[in-house]
Amino acid sequence: GMGWALLGAGLLLALYTLLRHGLRPAVPPPRSPAALRGRTAIVTGGSGGIGAATALELARGGARVVLAARDALRGEAAARRIRTETGNPEVRFMQLDLASLRSVRAFASAFLRQEPHLHLLINNAGVSAGGTTEDGFSLSFQVNHLGHFLLTQLLLERLQSCAPSRVVIVASRAHCAGRLHPDTLGRPPPGPLSAFQDYCNSKLANMLHARELATRLQGTQVTCYAVHPGFVNTELFRHTPLWLKPFFLPLVWLFFREAAEGAQTSLHCATQEGLECFSGRYFADCRLQEPWPLARDDRLARALWEASERLVGLVGAGESPSP
Repeated sequence: GMGWALLGAGLLLALYTLLRHGLRPAVPPPRSPAALRGRTAIVTGGSGGIGAATALELARGGARVVLAARDALRGEAAARRIRTETGNPEVRFMQLDLASLRSVRAFASAFLRQEPHLHLLINNAGVSAGGTTEDGFSLSFQVNHLGHFLLTQLLLERLQSCAPSRVVIVASRAHCAGRLHPDTLGRPPPGPLSAFQDYCNSKLANMLHARELATRLQGTQVTCYAVHPGFVNTELFRHTPLWLKPFFLPLVWLFFREAAEGAQTSLHCATQEGLECFSGRYFADCRLQEPWPLARDDRLARALWEASERLVGLVGAGESPSP
């Protein structure tokens, strides 16, 4: 009885320790970011989780940081907390709801009017929930890809005039399960796992966005990087159905890093010197990684880009708008 129970508990503890410390790749200790004084950064989804942790470190390095988030109360509170903790007064909240293309345009024009510089755009916000936006697209795909795609395009001229500058796109290893068909882009995928599939598709889109953006920005001194932050225990999973939560908890325990740890790869790609030659590439655990083959498909990247331009109402020079 008792002896077996103790042995079982001991084995479980040993297994837990092994998994927790053995399987999680070693992440380099947080470096204090390069002196970022005089540089301006935008972090989307900056009011919580990885975004807030990223913003905190950028502010610690002396950057002027704009937290772009949907909820004003949480956003203002996060900005206040970061100002207090870092002693850097240059941290402000601006409202951005990526589930509304109208909000993305309003944010971009307010930012361009109020802020003279932009050196770092951290496209960090993400959701994994089902549902449809006011623009008629599936929620995850719009928030994670289309809204960020539009935002990046609207801010590109400013990034170019402030170069050298960088765009960091928070993708995910979940891109391995993504599938994209340019003609059905932004529609909820069929099937019972629609929301999960949509999330994976949006993460593949993030990877291809970074790749094609890098191609188009060659020679501008604006570079971009896709990152996998690690499976972080943040609010991203607050939409997990209740009956699944007990199954998730052990996983959360074992594999999900603290948000501060999850922010390390974003910070690495935002601040590490000498990464320019890796523009368009994918980083995880602060190291260059090879993504899954679909994420390296240049024809798909171009098709996604052109379809995204059409869907968000941006048409390239010399094209006639589709009816």
